[in-house]
Amino acid sequence: MKEDSKQLIELAGRIYDLDTEVYRVLGSGLGRVFSGSRDARVRDMVHYMTAQPDGHVLRSEIALIGNMARTIPDKAERSRLMREYDAILKQVEALPNSFAAGDILDEGLASLNSSAQLSGRFGEGNHLIICIGRTYGSAGTDIGFALADTLKINYYDSEIFTEVLERLEADKEDVMDRASFAHKQNLNQSIDVKDRSFREKLREFNRYHGLPKEDAVFFNQSDLLHEMAQREDFVIMGRCADVILTNQRIPHISIFINAPFELRARRVMETDELSYKNACKLLRQLDRRHRKYYQFYTGRQWGNSVNYDLCINSASYGIEGSVKLIERIINQHTKR
Repeated sequence: MKEDSKQLIELAGRIYDLDTEVYRVLGSGLGRVFSGSRDARVRDMVHYMTAQPDGHVLRSEIALIGNMARTIPDKAERSRLMREYDAILKQVEALPNSFAAGDILDEGLASLNSSAQLSGRFGEGNHLIICIGRTYGSAGTDIGFALADTLKINYYDSEIFTEVLERLEADKEDVMDRASFAHKQNLNQSIDVKDRSFREKLREFNRYHGLPKEDAVFFNQSDLLHEMAQREDFVIMGRCADVILTNQRIPHISIFINAPFELRARRVMETDELSYKNACKLLRQLDRRHRKYYQFYTGRQWGNSVNYDLCINSASYGIEGSVKLIERIINQHTKR
């Protein structure tokens, strides 16, 4: 038993040290997974390893460290830390009673989001937060806005990006909002930095905490969503909000809205005044961009039904019908 305990403490220490090293290499503690004293966090991790229902928490946090390590620009450093990350995963799998194994039921997600547990979860002390992922042309944005209006709660989309840029004191023209459907920007847009002075480059390095612009935006976005979740009810469109809040153990409802490709294309032809060929091209580009963005920052597959509480084919219900369906589920399982 003592040997097992020693092994778990050693593993927890390796995880904490990897997290520390990843952020040292990145040159910033922004968005760090494990903050606080090493001893305290090691004790927490050992608890998660031995408490089966809570094992998913540590698994998610280890995955976040891996995601961050993959963003390290220096190839040698990235390779070194990813080798340590892989070694830690192998040690986890080799544990006699691995917290990575067990029943198929994810107790953590169930306690936060499942219909069986929703009753009262969004009452005192918890805000009603609805995270909506959607494909362009499925009317997901319209549904989200109408839902927020019906529930009389705040609705956020591009406002999140604007707020983050203000926090970073960055220009909107300087950073692309890859999480939005602002598709009228060139989808292959890049910023030419060749003509920038050394002073401008240094100022940009400090502004983004030494991180790539997109990473700095994402981690500030995560912090902002956490702050918002403490003070208000809201509907949030995209921005990996479902995974961000899950990792921070904040109750929410996650929804994905889609529709048949052909119907999406027809709708985009009308709303964007495009030919059928160009509408199809736009949809494929946007789907590809959002799939890559979501998977890069979450490790999950965008649009995969197992990652959401509710998936809706909006073509089956329309905007009003979809809103009523979601509202009915919320009213049935929450105290409002």
